[in-house]
Amino acid sequence: MENKKFNFSAIKKEEFAVNNGFDRETNPYRNDSPDCPKYMKFGANNQYPEYLISLYNQSSIHASCVNSIVQAITGDGLVTDNEEILKVANRDGESWNDIYNKVALDYKLFGGYALEIIYSRDRSRIAEIYHVDFSHVRAMEKTEESRNKIPGYYISNEWRPSFDFTINSLDKKLPSLPPFNLNFRDEEPKQLLYHSPYRPGQGYYPLPDYVGGSKVIDLDQEVDNFHISNIQNGLAPSLAITTYTNANDEERLAIENMLRLQYEGTSNAGNMLYMDVADPSLKPDITPIPQNGADDYYTTLNDVVSQKILTSHRITSPMLLGIKSNTGLGNNAEEIETSYRLFLNTVVLPFQQSILGVFEGLLEFNHGELTLGIIQKNPLFEYANADEAEVVVSQDADVEDEKQLDDQINDDAPLTE
Repeated sequence: MENKKFNFSAIKKEEFAVNNGFDRETNPYRNDSPDCPKYMKFGANNQYPEYLISLYNQSSIHASCVNSIVQAITGDGLVTDNEEILKVANRDGESWNDIYNKVALDYKLFGGYALEIIYSRDRSRIAEIYHVDFSHVRAMEKTEESRNKIPGYYISNEWRPSFDFTINSLDKKLPSLPPFNLNFRDEEPKQLLYHSPYRPGQGYYPLPDYVGGSKVIDLDQEVDNFHISNIQNGLAPSLAITTYTNANDEERLAIENMLRLQYEGTSNAGNMLYMDVADPSLKPDITPIPQNGADDYYTTLNDVVSQKILTSHRITSPMLLGIKSNTGLGNNAEEIETSYRLFLNTVVLPFQQSILGVFEGLLEFNHGELTLGIIQKNPLFEYANADEAEVVVSQDADVEDEKQLDDQINDDAPLTE
């Protein structure tokens, strides 16, 4: 047996970081298995939507940005001349506002959204509309036969890197829907309206508007993991413990487990360290390992990360998210109001007008020409002029139609007494 003068054994901290388990590349790839229906992967391992969901679930700053923008997009609800047509969108009892709220979240989180359109038996009207979870949808491959257009979409809640889409391996054929097109409604009673704004290089799937900040959102998670790890390891500098017992592997493992059990974690913070050795010359050496200002570094890094995430969402002031800045609210009231107006006009309004244009077109197929709007939320500041509600309409709406909706809302439901 080989004699060793000394042995090193690292007591590893617990792993708290979530392993996303997939490549974050966003370019689509074709599944080349000859027995599979052709579909385009959403990301290198077909898991890009799940990656975006993980960012949303694990970064508090990013989630706050997304939620605040979605709340602004949905405003105080849809409005049109005839409110009755907005009450029921499908047999599940969902209203058009319910569908709109889900669409707003998908649009912000993924950069696109999907709706299942179901026509009446005689195809004369749209009978129902359902929201489809955007992460469940994958596009079929474009072909010459489809004139280089996406011929349809597969829908499944089990997309995984290792998922086998061979038809013979499935109990039933993978559900699919053709793309939305009113001209083909006689042959296709159900269609999928897949909204994917144009972006250079993205022929199949959209990207969210904050995609440039995805790495810094990842970093935000890692900063949190650093602090969690420090807490779990006792809120103290790491220690180097040197023993002189020439322990074998099994004995060293037992010592490590004992140290973990008695001194690691928040419940053991402040515990007394007790040792009993037979010979003073064999007592262990305990040496703190300096962190060289790591806590200060991560505090500074956290500030930088927070600002970069806000920038990726085009949020100019953290006060818009309810995050207090270094200067007081009263001293910056005018600046905050200006930031809020800029936020509404440059970030929120494009989302609203895009969705309104689509919803307006769907409603017009059943009810003829109309104007659909969103009641805009007013700034929640005392100094703001909130005597009247503002209504946002689609880009195609006439100025006169917009004014008529404004008058209707402010006559029927004033926001202030």
